[in-house]
Amino acid sequence: MNESMIRVRMSEKDAHYGGGIVDGAKVLELLGDVATELLIRHDGDEGLFRAYDNVEFLAPVYSGDFLEAKGVITKVGTTSRKMEFTVHKVITSISPGSSGAEVLTEPQPVLRASGTCVVPKDRQANKKGG
Repeated sequence: MNESMIRVRMSEKDAHYGGGIVDGAKVLELLGDVATELLIRHDGDEGLFRAYDNVEFLAPVYSGDFLEAKGVITKVGTTSRKMEFTVHKVITSISPGSSGAEVLTEPQPVLRASGTCVVPKDRQANKKGG
């Protein structure tokens, strides 16, 4: 399996800016978790995130929002794993601090990114490197 997805709710403690806006770094943190799962499934090891090639913040994220973070391995090298990521808002808070929420009919893209992870050869339990 070269694909992974996690769904999480942003809480009030995740809000960093006025109006309940969540810091972009918190959203990027989700990609680290997705990449870790991808590497474990592919190589049997957590590996290390080497670099992001591109990160695009497409829409604000607020406390109370539910996000789906997805990742896929697009290229496998000897030790490197190229990945692409997307994060979509699937449920949004009606207003910061409110308990009301709305399920979005179409998931809203909030982040798009790509990057490279590395798993040393001696840690590749599944030996799928190419």
